[in-house]
Amino acid sequence: MGATNRLACYSDPADHYSHRVRLVLAEKGIGVQIIDVDPARLPPKLVEANPYGSVPTLVDRDLALYESTVVMEYLEERYPHPPLMPVYPVARGNSRLLIHRIQRDWCALADTVLDPRSTEAARAEARKALRESLTGVSPVFAEFACFMSEEQSLVDCCLLPILWRLPLMGIELPRQAKPLLEYMERQFAREPFQASLSSAEREMRKF
Repeated sequence: MGATNRLACYSDPADHYSHRVRLVLAEKGIGVQIIDVDPARLPPKLVEANPYGSVPTLVDRDLALYESTVVMEYLEERYPHPPLMPVYPVARGNSRLLIHRIQRDWCALADTVLDPRSTEAARAEARKALRESLTGVSPVFAEFACFMSEEQSLVDCCLLPILWRLPLMGIELPRQAKPLLEYMERQFAREPFQASLSSAEREMRKF
């Protein structure tokens, strides 16, 4: 981290919300100190910066931001190049709506599957719903290089950490999801995505 850059990001190495922020940082090539956090043992400095003690938390000098979408939008405005949001308001609105839908539809299901406190029945139901929903939307990925866009965006940064965790969740996509599977293969091979991965995340896809 350069002397002029005081950015620090408190991050859970296994958490997909932390992963999406690390992915934005990697996409923009931002120099940052990633501070791995065990949710069971929060560092005092994190609790001091963020009253909720949640991750990801971004600290930029005297500013502390939390909630992943707030952090992502701040990084987009603070470091506008390369852009990860469209220029025009209507397109930006559509991107924000897509992020909301990913959050509400897919992240909520993934959270249920990944939460050890969920019952097995709840996990099985969420696993089935996520698999069917992703398979159903798969044809859209044949139309664009990225998710609903020809350009890399914050929308991809929200979706990819969920897709990376499919094996961990016990979800295997069927052959009819080929466009989505090809999107995943392209995206996972990209340098910024590889740079965003923690050691714990690399272990998730070791076979």
